[in-house]
Amino acid sequence: MTKTSLSLQDIKSAAARIGTYITHTPLLRESKMDKSLGCHVYLKPEMLQVTGSFKIRGALNKILSLTRKELDKGIITSSSGNHGQACAYAGQLLGIHTTVIVPNDAPHLKVENAKSMGADVILWDRTYEERWKKVHAEVEEHGYTIVHNYEDFDVMAGQGTIALEIIEDLADVDTILVPIGGGGLISGISTAIKESNANIKVIGVQAAACCPYYMSRQAGERTKAASMRTIADGLACNFPGNNPYPIIEKYVDEIVTVSEEAIEEAVRAVANDAKLIAEPSSCVGIAALLSGAVSTRPDEKVCIVLTSGNWDIDRIGSILKKEHVEGVL
Repeated sequence: MTKTSLSLQDIKSAAARIGTYITHTPLLRESKMDKSLGCHVYLKPEMLQVTGSFKIRGALNKILSLTRKELDKGIITSSSGNHGQACAYAGQLLGIHTTVIVPNDAPHLKVENAKSMGADVILWDRTYEERWKKVHAEVEEHGYTIVHNYEDFDVMAGQGTIALEIIEDLADVDTILVPIGGGGLISGISTAIKESNANIKVIGVQAAACCPYYMSRQAGERTKAASMRTIADGLACNFPGNNPYPIIEKYVDEIVTVSEEAIEEAVRAVANDAKLIAEPSSCVGIAALLSGAVSTRPDEKVCIVLTSGNWDIDRIGSILKKEHVEGVL
């Protein structure tokens, strides 16, 4: 049965369902970064998941919730890469046929990883609309079950398990910074946080080049953002999701944006200070603190969710060397 809402209990149920398959990622106290970021810094490194991204949480929760009949049909999704890899891994783990529609300019690593886990990968137009047209055409032809990367409430519930771990490891956390792409991650995290402790602040961060949730909050209604090139390819979404939008408006305290330059600086800061390789989409929370988009107190306990680390290593190397790296539309 398809879920039509999201609650703290759904997220707790997701944690029980996926617990044996995922990593409870550590909460890293990075005091070396305190001065530059202006707070007590804690990092949640989701690139340490087996697929290199938080997406495994939501994909597994959805897929483990499907009926045997739905599983036998096979699953399909469209993804810029990380959700596709998560579905591919879950499919391999559970013996389910998986098809992933991927942008034709997605990082090579993300494409190859999905293929190596047995998924049928179809390279298609980068635009959201065209890729989802292809998904529905494949469903009509083959009867696959769709695992949407951010509109699905079971997927959101899986992503929200990150928040349960943060609270478990740091009960007195003050603020959590979360990247926003389609909105599924921050919907799950903000629901878990606000229904556990409304005093904890949740701040969403978008790349200024693609910031529909920020623009929508300013306008007071769902608003389409212009498509501009961004190195934060995992956050590329130019219109707020139907299901995430009301949750974000209800529970997320603030939404800010960061420049491409700030994101690049954040990638370097995470590598130099935390010794972690994080893809640009992961680093927008760090960018928000470095650039002053988010103001904090020196004694404020701030957790930054680092969502993933699946990016072509030569391109990350170029950022570290301060060389030009072309973003995607």
